[in-house]
Amino acid sequence: MGAELAAAFPVARRTFEEADDTLGYHLSHVIFNGPSADLMRTDACQPAVLTNSVAAWRVAAEAGLKGDLTLGHSLGEYGALVASGVLDFPTALKLVVERGRVTTEIAERIPGSMAALLGATDEQAEELCAEAGDVWPANYNCPGQIVASGLQRGVERLGDLAKSHGIRIRVLDVDGAFHSSVMAPAAEKLREALNGAKVHAPSLPFLSATSAALEAGTERVRTVLTQQLTAPVRFTQSVRAALDMGVDRVVEFGPRSVLVGLVRRIRSDVEGVHVGTPADVPAAAALMFR
Repeated sequence: MGAELAAAFPVARRTFEEADDTLGYHLSHVIFNGPSADLMRTDACQPAVLTNSVAAWRVAAEAGLKGDLTLGHSLGEYGALVASGVLDFPTALKLVVERGRVTTEIAERIPGSMAALLGATDEQAEELCAEAGDVWPANYNCPGQIVASGLQRGVERLGDLAKSHGIRIRVLDVDGAFHSSVMAPAAEKLREALNGAKVHAPSLPFLSATSAALEAGTERVRTVLTQQLTAPVRFTQSVRAALDMGVDRVVEFGPRSVLVGLVRRIRSDVEGVHVGTPADVPAAAALMFR
């Protein structure tokens, strides 16, 4: 990931170097070369995604691309906060490393799982989770795609209930009950790190997918990032809020295109592009400057 960006754009290369200097190890080497097993380590995976996203955003910003607000999905909120000026990149990196550490610690101690309910309405997903017990809605990704999270036994019961209602379910390849109350101890530990982090006034509005509202202010941002570990990702609700504010075009930054597709399933007439390689930059510029 990111090797083409770093080779083509000095600002991207400096971003990867900044990540290495901040963390004290060669994250960029793992990002560019793998192997996959190393990239998926707790100390690499989340900061790698953040670094790629920030590098892509900086390339686009240097090319003149400007937005009206920032929005992220789960980990992506840290990238959105960097783009909005609320967190500087080194601070965001350190927080993301701590986020990965505390959530992995809980996942190892309290095994959990996550599963996507495909074709269910929000209400159906909520009712099924309540009936199953020990499992909760975790990601409102788009209409018809709700991810549930909880203890293993709860996710198993949810699977049986979903099938009995004719709803498809796909268990995700994760080993933790992320974005659920299971992560409450991790949220408390992350709060300690957030209390020591420098938070700035936004230069661009930040729309949180945790609260589905515009957020600003030091304490409010810290609260949102703490709540993020136990609260569902309200991506559908957040995108709809952005659309109500007049947003009609979106640019996604990062190693893979995922969110643009979700946005189009929320409203099909929204234009969107992904920026993850040098070849993507002209399309993003054309979209935003049209």
